[in-house]
Amino acid sequence: MNTIFIPGATSGIGLGLALRLQAKGNTVIVGGRRTGLLKQIAAEHPGIDTVSIDTTGPASITAARDELANRYPALDTLITMAGIMEPEDLLDPASLDVAERTVAVNLLGPIRLINAFLPGLLAQPSATVMTVSSGLAYVPLPATPTYNATKAAIHSFTESLRVQLHKSSVRVIELVPPATRTTLMNQQNSEVAMPLDDFLDEVMTLLEADDQAEQILVERVKWQRNAVAEGRYADVLGVLSGRYRS
Repeated sequence: MNTIFIPGATSGIGLGLALRLQAKGNTVIVGGRRTGLLKQIAAEHPGIDTVSIDTTGPASITAARDELANRYPALDTLITMAGIMEPEDLLDPASLDVAERTVAVNLLGPIRLINAFLPGLLAQPSATVMTVSSGLAYVPLPATPTYNATKAAIHSFTESLRVQLHKSSVRVIELVPPATRTTLMNQQNSEVAMPLDDFLDEVMTLLEADDQAEQILVERVKWQRNAVAEGRYADVLGVLSGRYRS
């Protein structure tokens, strides 16, 4: 069994994955900014522990790392779940605020987390870093240009991290979600998004089926992930562009 820290797991995919992993016998710690919500999660889900962390703040990341090193010296898994997704109108000067906020959370956050936790993970006999990109890393949704860009960057960063750690005890996995029915971009009732429980079921099956997998790809994301290789990039971009214009 593993000891797993998931910053950004107070709702949606993150919380769902935390509960699935705990149900398999793992020790799971959820991280987030809102202490009230963390207390609620701990009360509603016995056995789930929590720690306060703001992944946009280097000092907060360091404090959480040090706290967890004391409380959970066997921590061997980091899942960099924290992320935001907001629409941007690039013709509006105010879109710069959205872009900067998105980069701070979605790109700098995971990089800082990995930098802070990697020494402790390397000290374990075996450990895992799981990053979270998106199908939109491969074919973008025009409504969310900076979100797409940060997820493409996370994919690239993950590939480099895996190569640099190939002689170490740390495994590197990239989780690549499709559009999923969560509150992210108000997709909880979207007919084109994958039901959350279906997504989690498939993810857990894939994780258990192949302990050497470098990417976790549910079937619903492969039309984006493989679009370039299959010569369908323009078609997939057309579909996503149609959703943007509708």
